[in-house]
Amino acid sequence: MLDQDKLWKTNKLICGDNLEELAKLPKESVDLIYIDPPFFTHKQYEIVWGDEAEVRSYKDRWEGGIEHYISWLKPRVKAMYEVLKPTGSFYIHCDWHANAHIRIMCDEIFGEENFRNEIIWHYFMGGKAKSFFARKHDTLLFYSKSSKYTFNGLKHKRRLDFKPSLKDESKEAESGKDEFGYYSVVTMDDVWDIRGVFNMSNEYQGYPTQKPEALLERIINASSNKGDLVADFFCGCGTTISVAQRLGRRWIGVDISPTAIKIMQRRLEKTLGVIESVNYEVIGMPTTEEEVRKLEPFEFQNWVVIDQMRANASRKKVGDMGLDGYYPKSVLTEEAGIQVKQSDGVGRNVVDNFETALKRAGYKKGYIVAFNFTKDAYEEVARIKNKGELEIKLLTIKELLEKKDPII
Repeated sequence: MLDQDKLWKTNKLICGDNLEELAKLPKESVDLIYIDPPFFTHKQYEIVWGDEAEVRSYKDRWEGGIEHYISWLKPRVKAMYEVLKPTGSFYIHCDWHANAHIRIMCDEIFGEENFRNEIIWHYFMGGKAKSFFARKHDTLLFYSKSSKYTFNGLKHKRRLDFKPSLKDESKEAESGKDEFGYYSVVTMDDVWDIRGVFNMSNEYQGYPTQKPEALLERIINASSNKGDLVADFFCGCGTTISVAQRLGRRWIGVDISPTAIKIMQRRLEKTLGVIESVNYEVIGMPTTEEEVRKLEPFEFQNWVVIDQMRANASRKKVGDMGLDGYYPKSVLTEEAGIQVKQSDGVGRNVVDNFETALKRAGYKKGYIVAFNFTKDAYEEVARIKNKGELEIKLLTIKELLEKKDPII
């Protein structure tokens, strides 16, 4: 019999569509799955990540309504059911937009008898409502695959506004006082008061739907043991894998965004120390021109500017003066602008407009990156160089992939 655990001696970050990636995973190989899919909010986010200002376009729009959303989500959850061990557990994070529909869907896939909890995460932060009670909670639907599953009961401190009766100090303390006041230690129930992630938090990644590590700590501690395999197929900014690594679990993180994969790598390095000490591999990052062509526009720009050219992306997406990125003086002897075109046959007019943008920004050097350029584009670049005022370099995606051109 195949020992599935031997397949997962190395943790994995996988860039790709989770439905396609789930089909590649061994059946009944994962101990715990947590997912935080889009919430059916009908919003689109543009996210600025980190010091290099990567930008990710995050869509949560469903033109076909709730039926279209569920028809998209259902095959993915079914595939997750298939890779979950018979003793495994599944948590899906949702809110009021679609939780009733998701509950019905999950009852069908896992069976009503395997529904374990509707956990209320109360985060008591955010805006106020004037015409209804403020919405301050999300829902976590917890299912097991069978009646035999891992569950480690947890306890927590319940805050008290009075002095409790303290037990003998020689025994395990069930109540007491700390820097926040009096408390009583009680068995954890299905309503969790955990503060959300705000911009001053140490774990803040700049992602609008980022979940706090304390939330994932409870889930992973309750429904897995050390050495178990934990998976998140909508991994986002990597909270699940960061906590799983810290708690001694093996893990798989899947996200369709190359930018997200890069952020997860940096987060592992930042929170866990030297990156080489974390045993993991990255799978599915774009390595061919065909794969690069399939990237979303913001992902394409980040791939060019951040990953390949090792420059900084422009923080402005509107009014950026035609500059998608730049090299600061700390990298080059003088600042240089970058323009990215996700197209073929880039011609002279683009070069002329870029020349104007460079002058307006005060740059003496610039790079235009595209799949290919016309003959008159190269001629225009030569004309500009002969004037002695600016230097513009044309770089193709093929050159970036093959590392043939010394960019810096």
